[in-house]
Amino acid sequence: MRVFVYEFVTGGGFLGEGWGTPPDSLLREGAAMVSAIAADFAALDGVEVVVLRDARQSVRRIPGVEIDEVSSAAEERSKFIKRAAECDRTVVIAPELSDALLHRCREVEGAGGRLLGPGTELVELASDKHATVERLRSAGVPAPEGLALVPGQSLPPNFAFPAVGKPRWGAGSQGLRWLADRKAAADWIASVTEPSRLERFCPGLAASVALLCGPQRFYPLVPCRQRLSEDGRFAYQGGSLPLDAPLARRAVDLATRTAKALPRPTGYLGIDLVLGADTSGRDDAVIEVNPRLTTSYVGLRAAASPGTNLAAAMLAVCEGRTPRLSFEPVEVEFDPDGSYQLSAIGIQR
Repeated sequence: MRVFVYEFVTGGGFLGEGWGTPPDSLLREGAAMVSAIAADFAALDGVEVVVLRDARQSVRRIPGVEIDEVSSAAEERSKFIKRAAECDRTVVIAPELSDALLHRCREVEGAGGRLLGPGTELVELASDKHATVERLRSAGVPAPEGLALVPGQSLPPNFAFPAVGKPRWGAGSQGLRWLADRKAAADWIASVTEPSRLERFCPGLAASVALLCGPQRFYPLVPCRQRLSEDGRFAYQGGSLPLDAPLARRAVDLATRTAKALPRPTGYLGIDLVLGADTSGRDDAVIEVNPRLTTSYVGLRAAASPGTNLAAAMLAVCEGRTPRLSFEPVEVEFDPDGSYQLSAIGIQR
């Protein structure tokens, strides 16, 4: 089996016109994700792995992984289509910015390739932060009230604060703002140049749950705590696992309800959520759906038991087989660059 693992930021996506220089945050997280999952696939018997690499960036060699360098946007597109067509499976990791993720997924399908991950219907929905929340709320899944905005639009008179402003199509905490009051929101709206979303701020513990989704069932992985900056921009600074058992149960329940409300979820799905102070879970809310690999993969693979390979598990689930999934009683602190610290603890199951 040949697997093509494509990560947009490190794989040449920013060679395209208008993309400029990739933000450091996206570059760090992209490099961490592609290195981790490519190494996991390469560790499997009978699996050959290839990745694209932007020639302007330093190359971290991964044993057993073929690195195909690209130096221009035309070369990146040509090699992307070639690899997607010739490989048995393609994993696409890309930000939702400017429909980058959706565009690459469509190119895989157009080339006759097979995605190992969410299909284009789900990717299109989840890339639109406003449409995603509206779908979840209509299905009875708790998510913050909000509204879609376009540049120059007036602030509605009855919106409650504090609130959060975000790009309607965005990724990696890019463009997020905490808005304390109506004046702050008005100033933010006056500054935005792209379609956006204004939503109620949900206080609580920022968490995430990754699910492996297949035609038979969903397999939630260990819920993670998220570390976000406290400067009002919610910059992602890494995370940790596990959560206390009651919080973990609430997180898994909400993430599973979310997946059930989405169109044909397949492969790795990351659900960002907030767990409120009320122990009943009535203040819990889903914030975003990531239809792709997330940085939590780094921490999850560090906690995996010997014999558990998350890439193999993802492949098994997508093919309708039962995966081998087991995690150690450890605490993991992980950073966006892929580094982590691990310590043994006693976990109440």
